[in-house]
Amino acid sequence: MKARVQSLLPSRERLHGMRWLRWLAPYLHHPRLWHINRKGLALGLALGVFFGLLIPVAQIPASATFAVLLRANVPAAVASTLVTNPVTFGPVYFGAYKLGEWVLQAQPNAASPHIGDGAIVLSAPQADAGAAADRSAAPDSAGRTWLANFWHWATDVGKPLVVGLAIVASLAGVLVYLVVNGVWILKVRWARRRRQRQRLNYTRAHPERRA
Repeated sequence: MKARVQSLLPSRERLHGMRWLRWLAPYLHHPRLWHINRKGLALGLALGVFFGLLIPVAQIPASATFAVLLRANVPAAVASTLVTNPVTFGPVYFGAYKLGEWVLQAQPNAASPHIGDGAIVLSAPQADAGAAADRSAAPDSAGRTWLANFWHWATDVGKPLVVGLAIVASLAGVLVYLVVNGVWILKVRWARRRRQRQRLNYTRAHPERRA
């Protein structure tokens, strides 16, 4: 099982060659950071999933840094950040926004931003108002209008999105940790029982070799 897991994770040489992890090179020599065991693998995968869902950038440096601090498996932490990719990014962030909106009991209105087709867009009344302001305002006034629109987005859309991502990332990280631990324990117990059955069958087939 360890060899199978090792083949799925990035090698030490590949991680040392990543430009995002070069500054961590002096801290990557501890053997526990590369050893495949139940706790290290589960914690590394959980960290990668957590930061892969929580933040859209710098996921690999963040997960690797906390893997070093917590003595988790670094290759597992780096590889599991791929939970968010060009295919899953839109659905994950859309679902996180809706979850955060529900948690905050936000009531969308016609003038507030909304999410559609995996992207954050402005509603028609706000878009028309923004276009009119851009045509009539001076350059400095246009800059203030852009800042006001951005602040409106950050408070109306950004807050539910951040809350939703924090909830999704935390639950997913804990779930991954528990599932990996559970599967590992079940796998070890199943292998032990299989060896015991094999020894029992061998003893029954060769009674003369009993001690």
